[in-house]
Amino acid sequence: MKLLIVTLGSRGDVQPYVALGRGLKAAGHQDTICTSPIFQSFVTQHGLNYGYMNNELIQLIDSDAGRDAIENTDNLWGAVRTTIKLFKRVKPMYRQTLHDIWQTAQAVDPDVLLLASKAAILAESIADKQSIPLLMSMPFPQFVPSAQAPSMGFPDLKLGAWYNRLTYRIVHWTVGLYSGIPNEFRHHVLQLPPKSKHLSILHRADGIPIPQLHCYSQQVVPRPTDWPDWATVNGYWFLDQPDDWQPSAALKTFLDAGEPPIYIGFGSMAGRLPQRLAKVAIEALQVTHQRGILATGWGGLQTSHLPETIFKLDQVPHAWLFPHVSAVVHHGGAGTTAAGLRAGRPTIICPFLGDQPFWGRQVHALGAGPQPIPQKRLTMKTLAQAIREVTGNSDMRDKAEALGARLRAEDGIGNAIAIIETLSD
Repeated sequence: MKLLIVTLGSRGDVQPYVALGRGLKAAGHQDTICTSPIFQSFVTQHGLNYGYMNNELIQLIDSDAGRDAIENTDNLWGAVRTTIKLFKRVKPMYRQTLHDIWQTAQAVDPDVLLLASKAAILAESIADKQSIPLLMSMPFPQFVPSAQAPSMGFPDLKLGAWYNRLTYRIVHWTVGLYSGIPNEFRHHVLQLPPKSKHLSILHRADGIPIPQLHCYSQQVVPRPTDWPDWATVNGYWFLDQPDDWQPSAALKTFLDAGEPPIYIGFGSMAGRLPQRLAKVAIEALQVTHQRGILATGWGGLQTSHLPETIFKLDQVPHAWLFPHVSAVVHHGGAGTTAAGLRAGRPTIICPFLGDQPFWGRQVHALGAGPQPIPQKRLTMKTLAQAIREVTGNSDMRDKAEALGARLRAEDGIGNAIAIIETLSD
């Protein structure tokens, strides 16, 4: 079976699908991952085929406007303002992205199309044109309605089923603002009739539901009991490092030189003031007398003249590193959160936007970390207080380790493959 997986975003939006692709390849299937060219070598190094998609949306995120959006999209209304502000710039980028995905799909001629991320779902019409099965995948619960909990990104106001269901209608309406782009693409490029406005993003143009694969664990976010059968929670899709992978001599020497350090890294979310974040992290570690690993990541945290108790790290697989640290501090991306929880380490989440506040609340509710610290309230004092909590609270450490053991026993990739293989029956 040939699969085309389409994903768009940062490394955290690509890595789970590389992990899934490796599992599918081991099961005898052929995979192509269509994503931005900055991840081409990442895809091919893992033995998977790469499909081209332009880099414009990623470049927008890394521009001044995109970084400003990161810093000012910490709630629902901020997200709405950002969407309106960037809409005119994003619209032509989506058009070109759809054309790129279509070119890749024609070259691959897949048997199954898997769309990941909110941006990629706009390409669902390609499956209609090629008359093949279609799946969608999300790393958090946002699209499938439930009366039991609001959509990810909305506050849990405890107002009952009517409020919870309303939040999903708002999400669907927001995505629907872009519906003109795929319908234009259906008509002018694919020569298909438009999809009815009465059909949600969860249904194909013929009204058939699109199977939804959620790549997180029910141990972290339980599956709502009122979800339809075609919406599943499969478990995390982890990408483990090769058995022969080794850390640098400098990193190994640092880890061996004292107590397990605290990992601090914000990936691509450092915004326009990475120096401030680095200063906060260094001072919080020093005032709490903790050793630390400061990950620069894609966001480019700037560090110089570090004390001997703090190690600057460019890039190391989380799956290898996190078991060697005492706690993890990060922005709360789905993948980094999963890696920290799987390692059984207490987690301090300092969210910027999107799903990050959601994961911060979930970790705290599970007892595996303190209250999240929103970026606008992140100071040396607030971070130091959280560090003292994760290092001094034995109950929190025990809960984090017990959760990690349960996550390590799951086979999220195997669960997803079993569902995907039913599509070729």
